[in-house]
Amino acid sequence: MQMPTYMSKFTSILAFVAILSACGSPAEQTVDPSRANASSSAEPNKEISAAPSNANAVTPSSNAARSNDPVRDGAPTSTKETITLQPEVPEGTKQTTLQYTMNAAYRFEPIAGSEAAKKAVLLTFDDGPKDETTLKAMLDTLDKHHTKAIFFVNGYRVKAKPELLKLIASRGQTIGNHSWDHVDLKKEDEKTVRKQIGDVQQIVKKTTGLTPRFFRPPFGSGGDLVKKIAAESELLFMTWSNGSLDWDASTKDKPEKVIANVMEQLHPGANILMHELPWTKDALDNLLTQLKNKGYAFIDPATIDTTPTTKPAK
Repeated sequence: MQMPTYMSKFTSILAFVAILSACGSPAEQTVDPSRANASSSAEPNKEISAAPSNANAVTPSSNAARSNDPVRDGAPTSTKETITLQPEVPEGTKQTTLQYTMNAAYRFEPIAGSEAAKKAVLLTFDDGPKDETTLKAMLDTLDKHHTKAIFFVNGYRVKAKPELLKLIASRGQTIGNHSWDHVDLKKEDEKTVRKQIGDVQQIVKKTTGLTPRFFRPPFGSGGDLVKKIAAESELLFMTWSNGSLDWDASTKDKPEKVIANVMEQLHPGANILMHELPWTKDALDNLLTQLKNKGYAFIDPATIDTTPTTKPAK
């Protein structure tokens, strides 16, 4: 039997309504934020760019908060970044800024532009390593005052007591070259001078892994030849500008005299000469305290520019 025409139209209308109910009206549909089109919030007739101009901005509700991650969830982000790799620094390496330079009088001056204290002194100890008890006590005092020094060593002493050289290095102090046999190098020929300096460089390197950068000739006696050879070995040649006279008979067993001698000659940039001696050891704590009370700082040898003052001959 054929359905009346009006019934057919009514059925079609009901079917259409059912379809609309199943799909939901446009206003009731749920919008997936991750698939939302930027044009939905755009102003009319305004061009929408392919990527927002503030793509790098970090907001609480934005994926840009993760823009520092080159890869997120296994997929690259749309934000491009340049990553700068810093030079790798070996573990245990101390990076130090040069702050002082030595003048022709063997005194130290702040390098132009640095903030180094002008009122400062360099502590040095010659003729070691000798005695473990004396050396340890001196190292303990330097540690107490948070101070560094140069220990100018002789090769024959290092050969006899390499463990003491290792002790100096292990305590973070600087090792300098003071020739092998403590001879007057100014009186020696070129071959001897080269051996006296070179052999110390080798034994210090072999014993500690460190290469000396400072050289002091025994008795302060050098000359042009010694300076030239030191420069060829990349050593900064120096004598001193303040002598404690702790090596002199007048100060033996008299720590107070050692202190008095240093304080009488005190000046900014002083290069103080001392030795590994029992009375110097006994004087050291009081001496460093007095220097501090006078407003003096202590120069870390690692902050000294060791560029040789005498250029090697070509």
